[in-house]
Amino acid sequence: MSETFNALDRECMTRAIAAAAQVRCATSPNPWVGAVVRAADGTIAEGATREVGRDHAEIVALKSAGGAARGSTVYVTLEPCSHTGRTGPCADALIEAGVARVVVAMADPDARVNGQGVERLRAAGITVDVGLYEDRVRQQLAPYIKHRTTGRPWVVLKLAASMDGFTAAPDGSSQWITGPAARADGHRLRAESDAIIIGAGTVRRDDPSLTVRDYHPPVLPESGSVDPIRVVLGAAPEAARVQPCREMKGPLTDVLDELGADGVLQVLVEGGAQVAGDFHRAGLVDRYVIYVAPALFGGGDARGLFTGLGAYSIDDVWRGRFESVDRVGGDLRIEMSSGSPDAGAGGVG
Repeated sequence: MSETFNALDRECMTRAIAAAAQVRCATSPNPWVGAVVRAADGTIAEGATREVGRDHAEIVALKSAGGAARGSTVYVTLEPCSHTGRTGPCADALIEAGVARVVVAMADPDARVNGQGVERLRAAGITVDVGLYEDRVRQQLAPYIKHRTTGRPWVVLKLAASMDGFTAAPDGSSQWITGPAARADGHRLRAESDAIIIGAGTVRRDDPSLTVRDYHPPVLPESGSVDPIRVVLGAAPEAARVQPCREMKGPLTDVLDELGADGVLQVLVEGGAQVAGDFHRAGLVDRYVIYVAPALFGGGDARGLFTGLGAYSIDDVWRGRFESVDRVGGDLRIEMSSGSPDAGAGGVG
């Protein structure tokens, strides 16, 4: 940790990160950002980004602080914006509030900001320190960062399997491999995603609704709904429960480009096995989330995670990196990334 930041700085930025997490399901396509105003007398005011078109985190925190914002230190997880969009520039609001110092976790990769917010604050005589817990915020805002730097959404592939790696019995039955807690956690992933991608075959076979039924976010968008866009690769029957849905065809890269152009920051791929395998083999998955149940099919005739041709040689086996292993009810949730298994985390923390 740089000497620029002390224990109080770390505590306040931790609070800002926690505030951002509360609005994870409410702000897209804007980033989920948290802010803390620490007044000269030590009092604290917090804020987090509201729905699109409403106040950003800094404005919410400044309004909460009122006159105490003058001479204060403001902690914000993402660089304050410096342009006028649906709302005014947050950098200007901080200047007008008379704050003395701004601590920023990371620069905003959006081309309309990308350092300009920091420059505007410094030009106004405000002390700006950047990099406190940048690694944490980069993880928290990974979908937003990818979207702003590539134009494509962050891709999460969700799978549920037995301990011996199977997703369905030979007769096709698969409900339920995992328990209620894991299924509710899967609905959290849906709520955090702007779109769910599923194959037309799975729609015809399982007739899923793909709604967020078992997860209730701490903060809801103004509409009250966090159900994502349902995307079917192919055609869905008119009476399918997934309706209304968006039917898409063509290369998966084109599908992602089109969704990204529409402001989708994160997609959740729920399968089936052919679609999951296609995304995996194309190298399009950013995060794998696999729920593993303490169950064994006990043979080789059940259905696996993927269909299609896999690695022919051990030298060709895909290797990623475990990000976390957690117990969810009676099951395990394993998260993997596509990074090198030997790569370490970077950033200032």
